[in-house]
Amino acid sequence: RKARHRGGLSLGYFSLATQREVTRCPAGQRKPAAGEPGRRTVNKGDRTKVRDRNATASTRPSPQPSPRRGEGANRAERYSLKNKESRSPTPIMTNHPAHPPPMNYRHAYHAGNFADVLKHSVLFALIEALQAKPTPFAVIDTHAGSGCYALDSTEAGKTGEYKNGIARLLFPDMHASGHPTGPLPPLLRRWLDSILRLPGNEHGLKLYPGSPLQAAQAMRDGDSAQLCELHPEEAKLLRELFHHDHRVHVHQRNGYEALKALLPPKEKRGLVLIDPPYEAQESEYRVIEQALKLALERWPTGIYAIWYPIKLRSQVQPFHRWLQRCGARRVLRAELLVHPDDSPLRLNGSGMVILNAPWKLDDVLREPLRAMTPLLSQDKPAHWRLDWLLEENAG
Repeated sequence: RKARHRGGLSLGYFSLATQREVTRCPAGQRKPAAGEPGRRTVNKGDRTKVRDRNATASTRPSPQPSPRRGEGANRAERYSLKNKESRSPTPIMTNHPAHPPPMNYRHAYHAGNFADVLKHSVLFALIEALQAKPTPFAVIDTHAGSGCYALDSTEAGKTGEYKNGIARLLFPDMHASGHPTGPLPPLLRRWLDSILRLPGNEHGLKLYPGSPLQAAQAMRDGDSAQLCELHPEEAKLLRELFHHDHRVHVHQRNGYEALKALLPPKEKRGLVLIDPPYEAQESEYRVIEQALKLALERWPTGIYAIWYPIKLRSQVQPFHRWLQRCGARRVLRAELLVHPDDSPLRLNGSGMVILNAPWKLDDVLREPLRAMTPLLSQDKPAHWRLDWLLEENAG
C-alpha cells in the first residue's frame, strides 16, 4: 500500500523519503532557517541525534544521501551492511547433497558384519558377471570409506560385529546351530578366498577389505575404479591405500554430485555402488532417488547396486515402490533379516537392489543366500528374500 508522507513515498513502515527533523526552539529564540547552523536535513532512518545544535557546519558529519526509489534501502538492510564485517556469517545447512551435514559414521566399527556379508557377496557376483566379457568395465563407488579395516582395532573390538558376520562363514561348523552344513556354494568360496588372499591375512582373518579394495582385487588391468569419499580422514586413508594403483582414482567429494561428472564412464560398461551411511535416515532415500533419476538419464544401460538398512519395513516400502517406476529395465531385490523388521532401535537386516541386473543374476545369488542365512542367524532363525521388483517383460 502506497501513501504520500511529507512529500515522499512510503512503503509499509520503511520510508523512502528524505524527512526533516522536527525540533522545538527554546523560548525567546528564533528557529533556524533552512541552511543556517543548528538546522539540517537528515534521513528518517538515521537514528543519530544532533547533540549540539549550535555547532558549526564544519564539525558536524555530512548528511548521507537519501536512497533512490527501487534500491530497497530500509532499516534492516542498512543495519546488515553497517555490521557486515563485525558479525560472523551464519552457515547455511540444507538437505541438498551440495550441503551434506557433518558425518559421524565410521565403518570401522561395523566392518565384516552380516550386512557386509550380503553386500560384498552380491558385489562379487556383479563383478564376475562383468568379467564374463573381455571389454573393460568401470566401478564407481559413491561412499567408498577408507577401503580396508583392521579387525583387531579398537573400533572393531568395541562392537565385535564381524564375529557374527564374516567369521561365521569362515568357520561354518562352529555356527550351524547344531545342524551339519555342507560345503559352501562356489560363489561364496571364491569370495572368501579373495579375502584371505589379502596381504596381512596369511595367518588368519586380520583385515577386512571394504568395497573399493574388493573391487580392485577383482578388476583386470584395463578396468578402472572411481572412488568418492567426502570425509577428509577416510579419503586420506583411501588415497594412501591406492597410491600405487593407476587403475584407481580417488575423489574427495560428494558421491551423489560426482555421478554427473563420472557418468557415463569411458568404458561404457560397469557398475555404480551406492552405499551411504543413512545418517539422514528416511530422507536419504529421497536423495538416492534424485541421484538415480539423473544417473539413469546419463547412463541408462549401467548397473546400479544400492545397499539399504532394514529396521522398520514401512521405512523401505516407499523406496521399493519408486524403484518399480524408476525407468530401469529390471530391478532385483536381495534381503537378509536376522531379526524381525519391526523395531527402529536396531539393525534388523539389510538389502541390495540391483537396477539393470545382469542376466540370471537371481540364479547366481539364490544358493549363496540360502547357505549364508542359517550361518548368520542370531537369537532367532534368519530369513532371506530374492525377487524381482521389476522385470523386463512385465506388462
